[in-house]
Amino acid sequence: HGRDTWDMTDPASWPREHFRGLRAVVNASAMTAVDAAETPEGRAQAWAVNATAVAELARRCTEAGVPLAHVSTDYVFDGALPVGQEHPVDHPLAPLGVYGQSKAAGEAAVRTVPRHWIVRTSWVIGEGKNFVATMASLAERGIDPAVVADQHGRLTFADDLADALLHLVITDAPTGTFHMTNSGDVVTWHDVARWVFEDTGHDAARVSATTTAAYMAGKEGVAPRPTNSALDLGPLAAVGYTAPDQRERLRTYLSETAGGTR
Repeated sequence: HGRDTWDMTDPASWPREHFRGLRAVVNASAMTAVDAAETPEGRAQAWAVNATAVAELARRCTEAGVPLAHVSTDYVFDGALPVGQEHPVDHPLAPLGVYGQSKAAGEAAVRTVPRHWIVRTSWVIGEGKNFVATMASLAERGIDPAVVADQHGRLTFADDLADALLHLVITDAPTGTFHMTNSGDVVTWHDVARWVFEDTGHDAARVSATTTAAYMAGKEGVAPRPTNSALDLGPLAAVGYTAPDQRERLRTYLSETAGGTR
């Protein structure tokens, strides 16, 4: 179901029979506009979709005896962990902004389901508007961006995130919380931007580095970002899933995009 057939903000409209007999429910819905979530209207929407609706989804899954797989985010952490360290799955939650707070509340609701999998991810790249697509467009248009070099993490390609969620369901993995990104070294957004320029045949030196503070200076309504978004992938590997390397997946993604297959 997409948002055109299933309104997460209106649980009364959900067909009850959809829950009975399912192998699992995978909840990939979220209000993810982190800056908009800091506005009065966006705050209400974030809580409606990321917390209230998830609580109702959890209740119905419990009622029907159906496992629930749920996508969460690095934004449930404050990102203050020293760079070079990765957040373990049991790291204390301390979200900085409304989006992370609403997602943390959603996680709490999912944990009430006897059989559940919470999958935290970061820096997701899929169809539509995203950082990689934006950088590729800037490169093509001759625009030389300044990109933050003090936020650290790994890319997650949406196809691989979907594979990881299905792996947990199909293998009937133990209930719990997992972290999922693509594999490889922890990098910065500046590193990723340089990769995009290289892979699209442009000079990576056109990408300059800036700080988060400088980037946000003078901007209003910008949500705080975690400095360190690195996630410990060990628990997911322990149940048999390791995602492809982010650098290789970026090359594939850009070649597919250029070929018009996305």
